[in-house]
Amino acid sequence: MAKADIPSTYDPRSVEDRWYPYWEKGGFFHAGVNPDQEPFCIVMPPPNVTGQLHMGHALDYTLQDILTRWRRMQGYSSLWVPGTDHAGIATQAKVEEQLAKEGTNRYELGREAFLERAWAWKEQYGSRITAQLRRLGASCDWQRERFTMDEGCSDAVREVFIKLFERGLIYRDYYITNWCPKCHTTISDIEVEHIEKPGHFWYLKYPFKDGEGHVIVATTRPETMLGDTAVAVHPDDERYTGLIGKMLVLPLVGREMPLIADEYVDPSFGTGAVKITPAHDPNDFEVGHRHGLEQIIVIDKEGKMSAEAGPRYQGLDRYDCRKKIVRDLEAGGYLLKTEDLSHGVGHCYRCNTVIEPMLSRQWFVKMKPLAEQAITAAKAGDVRFIPERFTKVYLGWMENIRDWCISRQLWWGHRIPVWYCKDCDEMIASKEPVSQCPKCGGTDLEQDPDVLDTWFSSALWPFSTLGWPKQTIELAYYYPTSVLVTGRDIIFFWVARMIFSGLAFMNDVPFRVVSIHGMVLDALGRKMSKSLGNGVDPIDVIESHGADSLRFMLVTSNTPGNDLRFNFEKLDGARNFANKLWNASRFVLMNLEDYEPGERHGQYTLADRWIISRYQNLTEEVTRLLESYELGEAARVLYEFIWNEFCDWYIELAKPRLYGKTTPQDRYTAQSVLTAVLKGTLELLHPFMPFITEEIWQHLPGKGLTIMRASWPVARKELSDPEAERQMGMLMEVTKAVRHIRSEMNVPPGKQVEAFLEVPQNASREVLERGTGYVQSLANAKVAIYDALPEKPEQAAHAVTRGVEVFVPLKGLIDIEQEAARLRKELAGLEKDLARVKGKLNNQGFLSKAPADVIEKERKKEDELTGKQTAIRERLSMLVGKNE
Repeated sequence: MAKADIPSTYDPRSVEDRWYPYWEKGGFFHAGVNPDQEPFCIVMPPPNVTGQLHMGHALDYTLQDILTRWRRMQGYSSLWVPGTDHAGIATQAKVEEQLAKEGTNRYELGREAFLERAWAWKEQYGSRITAQLRRLGASCDWQRERFTMDEGCSDAVREVFIKLFERGLIYRDYYITNWCPKCHTTISDIEVEHIEKPGHFWYLKYPFKDGEGHVIVATTRPETMLGDTAVAVHPDDERYTGLIGKMLVLPLVGREMPLIADEYVDPSFGTGAVKITPAHDPNDFEVGHRHGLEQIIVIDKEGKMSAEAGPRYQGLDRYDCRKKIVRDLEAGGYLLKTEDLSHGVGHCYRCNTVIEPMLSRQWFVKMKPLAEQAITAAKAGDVRFIPERFTKVYLGWMENIRDWCISRQLWWGHRIPVWYCKDCDEMIASKEPVSQCPKCGGTDLEQDPDVLDTWFSSALWPFSTLGWPKQTIELAYYYPTSVLVTGRDIIFFWVARMIFSGLAFMNDVPFRVVSIHGMVLDALGRKMSKSLGNGVDPIDVIESHGADSLRFMLVTSNTPGNDLRFNFEKLDGARNFANKLWNASRFVLMNLEDYEPGERHGQYTLADRWIISRYQNLTEEVTRLLESYELGEAARVLYEFIWNEFCDWYIELAKPRLYGKTTPQDRYTAQSVLTAVLKGTLELLHPFMPFITEEIWQHLPGKGLTIMRASWPVARKELSDPEAERQMGMLMEVTKAVRHIRSEMNVPPGKQVEAFLEVPQNASREVLERGTGYVQSLANAKVAIYDALPEKPEQAAHAVTRGVEVFVPLKGLIDIEQEAARLRKELAGLEKDLARVKGKLNNQGFLSKAPADVIEKERKKEDELTGKQTAIRERLSMLVGKNE
């Protein structure tokens, strides 16, 4: 084999820029239907076409890529379907921003021209995030890339709408929905983010018409009182016995309205009397339905007061109106008192504007019939959540589900396939455009102006991307898909909707496993956001540390279902790991100049048998952890093996046979073991760190087209050697004991020490005698073994491990007086620090006033300082005797 031409330092950028185009052009990501292979399929949670890669994406797609690369190497026909979402609200907002800069708007442009602009925006900017995914190393089948508004997905959306409409599961009605005054559209309940805000309770007098007394109500939104049509109390509330049915007069308005009884009212909350505003509160809407109350809309779609609010308030912003109404109520003697409170206020998840509950005519999906199947599937285990606790989260939402408002007042999106005949008011739902009314024959038709909720199309993603409603061979082969990897924050948005959609239209769940991960938080545990300015751009990290380091840091920080904190120290640690792997691999490759695979190796040493056995265990454990979706733990196991066992131990143990006076056969044996273990370990690591593993693998003898096409390693039980592991473990522990003494006592690295081992005649003694050479070379120590030392050496450091007593005489190695003086000085400073900490912890004032986390920090500091104190005293005792 020629001498390896591998650079002395690892440059992630040059490696990544070279290998990704090679993989993509080579078609190595492409998967096809193959009856001789097991299918494996993941559909990518489609990022918004407006978006750019953030840390949540980076984690999500790294986990998916690991699973896809692993299964591909195992011989599965592994398909990872990429795609983007049209992102109705977000994309329309981007285009409208452009129009505003040009001094125009969508209404002046017209719907058709606006949509042309939106498609142009998508073509110009929509590929940004897919280009960033390539930088991350995502091995998607880009030949199968989809878009939620491409021809096939659009056909699927229309098909589902018509089928649900024909089954009576889609209907149109007036209902309270969440209206965003800035985005000018409804949003669903789960798209409302409730943020805790300071507010007030205003207590108001509503007088009876007959002038005999009043009822007191409390409200957080006095501006909505202009739309009140009743006051409700609980039927069993004795305070209001005899008053139910009497008429009240609405303050400031003068409208007469009844005092009604309804079990919705909680008599223990507030005054036990509740103002009812059917057009501006979902609960009041239900009460109004039960009692036949009038619905008066007093806040319009701009968040301003409507004509129904009366001339005094019409046109005011809702919050300006609130201030004016409070002043007017106080002036009229209707305001009794005001209390401060903190309460959850609903905000639009897109633009952070406070949403307005508003009565409007919208399209809905009846959810109860669809939810029943989805609940049954989860309870039967047809779809499994990892971690299991998320099954309860999912079921809790599905069992209390409300009808889904699917219409949005936008132009960008899937337009609702319903037409209205202006001649006879007939409503026609059709997949194809309608030009003539089937009822009256009229041609004056108008299509519904609204579009469907973006989640309506993404709910079909697992089967629409595989060709449905056409019965394609891909659909038959890959559906149900294998696993969905996604964040816990979209279980309701997306996961649940895909499950009931798959059951409704494919008669099977869309995936067998849902692997849930948490959110990526900043170092302080806060959600990353633009407002906090605490986001970390994955592309910046890839530029500075490389994609492999970012991927490895994210996966090793991740445990299923739990949030993780972005940690720059761990990121640096991942880069150090990549450099460690590079340097170790370079050492191996530089020592293969005379190596030709296939030659007969000599007898394996204990170290050879140990590392081969440890590699078999590694292979089995990594595979088991991946099967269990413990991806972070699998990565950590690989890290420990590569850094500690392979790099720090085996390479060092092999060096004498590579450099020293040895036979060609012994050298070849060391080369063959190094090569085999390195190659297999790179293949195990490849799904986690694809770039560096490809680069090193290509330099090894016997390379192929790509490491992606290598077979996933399989543990060979016959090579597992527990006895070699036990023996090597003992030698390593003794070596570490000597190394520890050298380090603790500041023995210069170049100085050889004497190590006296006291061990009785037994199996351990035999192991140590045979393995003395390992200890001597790795600890730079001259080793002598005794049943029992004739006398304990003076001024010797001492350790006990695995039943072996280790003594290292220090005389002549270090200046004992100087070292003792240094230790006494260190001990004095440490004892001052310890006294200060103990003083705090014995101070009742500190304990009563300090936060719990501060007290706990001091206690940990006390434990740490006490441990250091004990260790230094023991070292002094070794040097100068027990009286120190």
